[in-house]
Amino acid sequence: MFWLIVNVAGKCGFAPQYKGLEALYQKYRDRGFEVLGFPCNQFLWQEPGDGTECRLKYGVTFPVFAKIKVNGFGTHPLYRYLKRTCRGTFFTQAIKWNFAKFLVGRDGIPIQRFGTSISPEKIGPAIEAIL
Repeated sequence: MFWLIVNVAGKCGFAPQYKGLEALYQKYRDRGFEVLGFPCNQFLWQEPGDGTECRLKYGVTFPVFAKIKVNGFGTHPLYRYLKRTCRGTFFTQAIKWNFAKFLVGRDGIPIQRFGTSISPEKIGPAIEAIL
């Protein structure tokens, strides 16, 4: 297995990316790929619910977990690891906004970090390189 790990928020202006994330999941899941969504309410409170609304509103079938923190006090250990091993622009660790994406290889090591503005459709070539 290899993964695309994403901090998601249903009321974010980038929420239409759910459609692209689901498309990636459907296209590659039979080849060992998973999208893992982690709802986060840290950016302008854009995920006030429990994070499962995406299933109804956007038709998401990939796994969506419990709401977590990705920055600051109480950062989930997964995100501490991801940010430490795969830094962002200018070597920053902090997640800047919703829909930051980490492509993680079969060995569990992050391969590439994609910012919020990178659409899921643009990540396809990186996934193909792993296959």
